[in-house]
Amino acid sequence: MLAYSAAFKQRMLRRLIGPSAMSANALAQEVGVSQVTLSQWLRVSRNIDGMGASRKKKWTGAEKLRVVTAARGLSETELGALLRHEGIHATDLAAWAAVAEAALSEGPRSGLSADARRIHELERELRRKDAALAETAALLVLKKKVQAIWGDGDDSTDPRPDR
Repeated sequence: MLAYSAAFKQRMLRRLIGPSAMSANALAQEVGVSQVTLSQWLRVSRNIDGMGASRKKKWTGAEKLRVVTAARGLSETELGALLRHEGIHATDLAAWAAVAEAALSEGPRSGLSADARRIHELERELRRKDAALAETAALLVLKKKVQAIWGDGDDSTDPRPDR
């Protein structure tokens, strides 16, 4: 079994990962190192760099859309280089593209979101309570006017207490 220097491994990894990345098969044929060895070095380097399955990158919607649009119209070789550079699988890219197309092809959304429904309910309740408050205020004003016109007491009762 051959032992390769760390510098040699780093050069090979840069050629597998860099902007002009090539496949492990092509690099193996060019430099004479087996494709299995190159793929293993790549897998180990990704685990060390935090790109392994235990620390998968969280992709935002904008990042996914950027990769999907960048992948449009690329040849198979260019697409492979893009996928290696971004560190994603072709199945991930296909899923992202399907989601993007579905989102863009949807018509206007029917119904309201949960927040919009909640706001609508609260506004309706506020209008109901405002109406009840206005009615109560009107009744108090009328009561004061009645007391001002007819007085506080009842005419049939003696204002003096019995002795």
